[in-house]
Amino acid sequence: MDNIYDAMLVTENGTLMYGKYFGRKETTICEMVFNTSMAGYQEIISDPAYTDKAVVMTYPVIGNYGITDEDFESKPPFKMGALIVREYNDIPSNFRYTKTLSELLDESNICGISEVDTRALTKIIRSEGSQKVIITSSDRSFEDALNEVRNYEIPNEAVKRVSTNKKWYSRTANHKYNVVAVDCGIKYSMIKKLNQSGCNVTVVPYDTSAESIMSLNPDGVFFSDGPGNPTELTGVIETISTLRSKVPMFGIGLGHQLICLAYGAKTYKLKYGCGGGHAVKSVLTEKIEMAAQASFYAVDMDSLSETSLTLTHTDITGKCVEGVACIEDKVFSVQYHPESAPGPQDSEYLFKSFTKLMEAK
Repeated sequence: MDNIYDAMLVTENGTLMYGKYFGRKETTICEMVFNTSMAGYQEIISDPAYTDKAVVMTYPVIGNYGITDEDFESKPPFKMGALIVREYNDIPSNFRYTKTLSELLDESNICGISEVDTRALTKIIRSEGSQKVIITSSDRSFEDALNEVRNYEIPNEAVKRVSTNKKWYSRTANHKYNVVAVDCGIKYSMIKKLNQSGCNVTVVPYDTSAESIMSLNPDGVFFSDGPGNPTELTGVIETISTLRSKVPMFGIGLGHQLICLAYGAKTYKLKYGCGGGHAVKSVLTEKIEMAAQASFYAVDMDSLSETSLTLTHTDITGKCVEGVACIEDKVFSVQYHPESAPGPQDSEYLFKSFTKLMEAK
């Protein structure tokens, strides 16, 4: 083996690959998923939904436009576990860039590995499901690395680690509505879209009670996306249940799953998650929208029949719940990301739908 390959990747199914370190050069163990986006690696790294994940980028060249200070989706340090790429470009060509991807990963204590077969890794995830992976020094024994990754326990309570500790504000000129955003791992782009829709936004911790939220006199309440298993967040589910019919609510990603749980639906873990571009279909209009996702849990379709929620969006196969609504309670949510960072902008109208509910109230 050529000594330029200083890193080793071992999955829990026994796959071994050698590659090159970039970013923080240290042993890392986490759950491996993939993302199909052709651009937007900075937004993916700073998206709290990828907390504790080793993300395999299916696009072959990553790092070519560097890092730009204005494009982060959350504050550092970021909680992503690792970044796995085919080819890493450390000479960015972009007049806006302020640092390289490797420099960002090093600052954020995130391990990167390149020169590995990302197509093969993606096929493993697709056929066998998301699984644990270890990235470590290439001079370590395969048996030792495999034993460590198989015995590793994936941490819980990811939302607790990424949510804000205190409330903060994002205001806009000539606002019409006051929105309380419950931070389960919120992205800045979600807040920006609410601001652009005429909303002053008060961001509060994930464990804020319904009483505290209502004391802020909101016109609407927004539940953000975030990482981890939604069934762990019993407090947020109870809050949503208490707020039902009292105030319009809108949820994205994890927020969508939490709203569905509060109405009595069930969720399950996806075999390999959904990261990157994804097509969804409106049940009402049958219009196809291109959307971005970062989801690793989903709502069970059959369980919706036991709730007062109506299915509004599915994937193009009609098998996955991509959106729901309860007209009577002025509540709706979507699994995908209408804020489009990164991704297409087909679904930005959902933020206007939220303001219309608040206006009607």
